[in-house]
Amino acid sequence: ECGHSYYTMWHGLKRFGLEADFSLESLITYYARWIREGKLPVNSRWNSKNIKFTVQDPCMIVRKAYGETIAEDMRFVVKSLVGEENFIDMQPNRSANYCCGGGGGFLQAGMTDHRRTYGKRKFDQIAATGAAYVLTPCHNCHSQMEDIGHFYGGSYGVVHFWTLICLSLGILGENERTYLGPDLLELID
Repeated sequence: ECGHSYYTMWHGLKRFGLEADFSLESLITYYARWIREGKLPVNSRWNSKNIKFTVQDPCMIVRKAYGETIAEDMRFVVKSLVGEENFIDMQPNRSANYCCGGGGGFLQAGMTDHRRTYGKRKFDQIAATGAAYVLTPCHNCHSQMEDIGHFYGGSYGVVHFWTLICLSLGILGENERTYLGPDLLELID
């Protein structure tokens, strides 16, 4: 899911008063609904090593669009995937979570030094959790947090929601394994 593309559609429909013959919802909303309804039978049994995870609240999906509702859905999905005891929330979080610094075109603009300087606050926030991995539904956040993690010498990995969903369901493809850390790779198969 792309936080910026999603927000553009969501805000554009509202701003211009456009009627749509479809419902615009975040993929996270669908994941949460399908898990609650039993249509997406994920579980946390795969996480036998009790690997710790945190979650990034993307600005464009949480703060600027759905707010606390989508933030709670993200936490429900993460806890369903990794186990409630293996989830560590960032402080502050939800609508008050810090921006990662990768949005608004910053990631693609080539102003790497500025983006990394801005992202230092997010790096420190992630590192303070002690989590081994951070999940985010936004690709800009994913790329930014991965970059600042490498740049500042972080020990956390960044994963997409669908990667852990596939891991939980036992259907993780080879291409999704390439960016996992050795601790997660040990738990596969």
